[in-house]
Amino acid sequence: MTEVKQSTEVDFDKLMAFVFHCVDEVGATLNAALVVMGDKLGYYRAMAASGPTTPSRLAESTATTEAYAREWLNAQAAGATVDYDPATGQYTLPPEQTVAFTDESSPAYLPGLFQIALGTVADASKIVELARSGSGLGWDEHTHDVHEGCERFFRPSYNAHLVAEWLPALDDVVTKLEAGARVADIGCGYGASSIIMAQAFPNSTFVGYDYHADSIDSARSRAQAAGVSNRVRFDVASATSFAGTGFDLVTTFDALHDMGDPVGAARQVRRSLAETGTWMIVEPMAGDHVQDNLNPVGRAYYGFSTLLCTPASLSQEVGLALGTQAGPARIKDIVTEGGFTRFTKVAHTPFHQVLEVRP
Repeated sequence: MTEVKQSTEVDFDKLMAFVFHCVDEVGATLNAALVVMGDKLGYYRAMAASGPTTPSRLAESTATTEAYAREWLNAQAAGATVDYDPATGQYTLPPEQTVAFTDESSPAYLPGLFQIALGTVADASKIVELARSGSGLGWDEHTHDVHEGCERFFRPSYNAHLVAEWLPALDDVVTKLEAGARVADIGCGYGASSIIMAQAFPNSTFVGYDYHADSIDSARSRAQAAGVSNRVRFDVASATSFAGTGFDLVTTFDALHDMGDPVGAARQVRRSLAETGTWMIVEPMAGDHVQDNLNPVGRAYYGFSTLLCTPASLSQEVGLALGTQAGPARIKDIVTEGGFTRFTKVAHTPFHQVLEVRP
């Protein structure tokens, strides 16, 4: 074993502060599983409906066991997700947490974020070995929590911002969509983005492409349930080989960085796009330099990039491994190499940046 040499004297108080920081980190890691548990068992929804509650009442209202409800509540109270009143022995879900954990219409809705995080961590042992070989792990090889959690996390943001803010930020795109445009959605996953656009623009037609067949099956079912299957089609295809030309709008939501060959994808989009068309790229919020991303959002995205997005790219041909925090300048280089000449950042949220790319 190699001896670790200390270059400076250790400050014991700083060491212990870091130890307790790490204890908090372990609690946060376990809490991802606890949030998913609470979401799946209906604990948050039951607390939102009941107001102050006890372990026995929560267990009864959710058809679960009191011992589990008790320990779950205590863990949530220790993490400041629920409030505990020692005088009454009751637990309360505050109104802000009620929105974050139960209101699917809110852009602050968070269960999907915890679900995709838990699914990502479940496969972490595989990534340890792949890091030694340089191989990748495909999106299709991950657990269902990754696929469903991704859709549940991003869909509320798309609902809140896509039609109201992002599309209007693009030059002349809404006018085309209202009149009747042809749209391709690349890397569509469960189809949330395609369906939202189809519901807002009934004169336009949409086709979503994704290489993951199970996601396409889910997208078709969801389009049928939303009543837009007559104007939305979903096909299994990669970003470098999808069919069709003359599209007025091509969209890529939170997927470019996952691709093995984003330059090849850019070239394919360029071939498929009408000369007056627009490519809207929505990517995770990021700056161009590492130091720009050393914040809570960047930390989460770098974590996903290490365990989920970079392995996904490395599992495909080329395997560019762009990374979740590539930043606008790097993405501009990608699309320029792919044949585009105009690139503008037109909108952003704390989690997303919206890029307008044109021939």
